[in-house]
Amino acid sequence: MSNTRIERDSMGELQVPVDALYGAQTQRAVDNFPVSGQRMPAQFIRALILAKAAAARANVELEQISAAQGKAIVDAAQGLLEGQFMDHFPVDIFQTGSGTSSNMNANEVIATLASRLLGEAVNPNDHVNCGQSSNDIIPTSIHVSAALALHEQLLPALLHLVQVIERKAVEVHPFIKTGRTHLMDAMPVRLSQVLEGWAQQLKANIDHLRGLLPSLQSLAQGGTAVGTGVNAHPRFAELFSQQLTQLTQVQFTPGKNLFALIGSQDTAVAVSGQLKTTAVSLMKIANDLRWMNSGPLAGLGEIELEGLQPGSSIMPGKVNPVIPEATAMVAAQVIGNDTVITIAGQSGNFELNVMLPIIAQNLLSSIALMATASRLLADKAIATFKVNEARLKEALSRNPILVTALNPIIGYQKAAEIAKKAYQQGRPVIDVALEHTDLTRSELEVLLDPEKLTAGGV
Repeated sequence: MSNTRIERDSMGELQVPVDALYGAQTQRAVDNFPVSGQRMPAQFIRALILAKAAAARANVELEQISAAQGKAIVDAAQGLLEGQFMDHFPVDIFQTGSGTSSNMNANEVIATLASRLLGEAVNPNDHVNCGQSSNDIIPTSIHVSAALALHEQLLPALLHLVQVIERKAVEVHPFIKTGRTHLMDAMPVRLSQVLEGWAQQLKANIDHLRGLLPSLQSLAQGGTAVGTGVNAHPRFAELFSQQLTQLTQVQFTPGKNLFALIGSQDTAVAVSGQLKTTAVSLMKIANDLRWMNSGPLAGLGEIELEGLQPGSSIMPGKVNPVIPEATAMVAAQVIGNDTVITIAGQSGNFELNVMLPIIAQNLLSSIALMATASRLLADKAIATFKVNEARLKEALSRNPILVTALNPIIGYQKAAEIAKKAYQQGRPVIDVALEHTDLTRSELEVLLDPEKLTAGGV
């Protein structure tokens, strides 16, 4: 009993840890939801605290709370953000679907700190939560946290990956390799062309993510309980967005229709869908690296990834492509996260989506995972791999598909016969073509030159 204190809410009394900054409603959530042991993401809690500060500043300007109360709330929020704020937010991800428990957790913690600063009671509902409902502040915090995470983490990481790929493309431009379609030999390509393709995939993903930012930066705040804005000042949504923009240096605006932003999570679903697409791109790049690195003797062995750690507990000398493997697992997790968000997005029954916490968790998890994986892939795989030029030339010299260049001269059927003979006899295609066409070796050398073939045309 000496380690607890008695707190009260509208449902009665209960015991709370004596040193806890939160109150009764948070404790009820802790007691009610011992589900996973996972707390709401720190980025989400940060956005929620920032939203409380923006709301307090707006409410002071609108004379809904006193200047002293507003300052105490803002100072309390700032103090939390400068410290280990997650210590005070114990509520499980798997809680009430509106996120009310997390909202009241923030209200109670900030009210406790603000009361200490002010020297008089600051109420979690009447002051910290003034003009708000869990039903608009939690969707708002999802948008804010995801927007900040994209601006601060994922977009810079993807841009870094693009830059590293483009630098590497310049470095490996002289190298020509056998192209592959269906995992089978195809026409030659420059290694730089392969990397430029990766870079363009990522640039398209960056553009698509940026295109979603205006919707993500459009907020539900001001709709309160069901979208009508009951108990919020008519100018609250506008001033809230202005204050939040000042606090974050990211432009936020009131939503055009607050009913849509509270009753649905379509924007989060769209962002997650684009994150999934980005994950698919990362998985393609990771798998291309793994294939090119495979072997080194019994595989393709076209490149050698940096050796980072022993690859086997039983096979001495084995080294594995660990960074591409980690990247592929991240991509798989993001694809799974998107499935959860898609299902959660369908839970917008009437005026409120009721799977908000899991949407926040999975959206922010996807962003954070891919931001980290992108930098690792850039710095520990792409920037550092070496090209096995001898292996590239060996495969090119034996590639019968080069005969494709002869199609306009000898026809597809004749070229196919030459390719088959080259495969069967294990001979260079130029030697077989010399025997079965009227072309001279010098003519064939020009026509079958891999460097020329990488430029396309006829």
